[in-house]
Amino acid sequence: MTTVKEIYEFLNEKFPIELACDFDNPGLLIGDPCAKVKKALVVLDCDICAVKNAVLNGCELIITHHPIIFGGLKSILADCVQYELIKNGISVISMHTNLDVGNGGVNDCLCKALGLNGVSTVTASNGFLLRMGTVPPISADGLAEKIKKSLGGCVKYTDCGKRIEKVLVCSGSGGEFSDDALRLKCDALITADVKHNVFIDSSNAGLSVFDAGHFNTEDTVIEPLKDMLAEHFTDTEFISSHHSEIKYR
Repeated sequence: MTTVKEIYEFLNEKFPIELACDFDNPGLLIGDPCAKVKKALVVLDCDICAVKNAVLNGCELIITHHPIIFGGLKSILADCVQYELIKNGISVISMHTNLDVGNGGVNDCLCKALGLNGVSTVTASNGFLLRMGTVPPISADGLAEKIKKSLGGCVKYTDCGKRIEKVLVCSGSGGEFSDDALRLKCDALITADVKHNVFIDSSNAGLSVFDAGHFNTEDTVIEPLKDMLAEHFTDTEFISSHHSEIKYR
């Protein structure tokens, strides 16, 4: 039967840890590498709802995008997520910025969900790997509607007043790449967690910016990742969840 270590090694081969940013903490973060995995849960975040879901469904492993351990932990006490994972014998593998930039990872899945054409990998000024593609000429209002329909949630955006064809894409927090979008002569940047001044400065510079939400731009990878794992590990059942603690009205 498949082990935690075998699943981790497969993911590390597809999305090497070496691709992760220096600040990141991907990898096998909790659990026993030798533990057998009959069932695994694939989610964006390992919150308490994910743990309850895993326990309810008899999962021995949770695979996440956001690392369950990021900063320095000072303690692990009863009722915290890490404690509940250890108490229930559930391992956690987290694939973060390496999954963002890897082939078939988050950025590629986001581009596919958005229906972009001619997608290519481009390198940002800081060395991070982004995606660039095209859409049939469309207004900012039209693109915002297309993004919302494709990803759900809410879309905040600016309209610099020109038709959009060439777009730069960064899942999750990517407002810092507005200068790269301008350098690459893109008409728009699609990302999330954009600061107010980035919206204003970019619009003044002739770039429309779309903030489609951190969860929504990254959750696009969960189903493809689950399917990839299920195809390779046929003796393990993989399930997914798209739960988010963030609510919209």
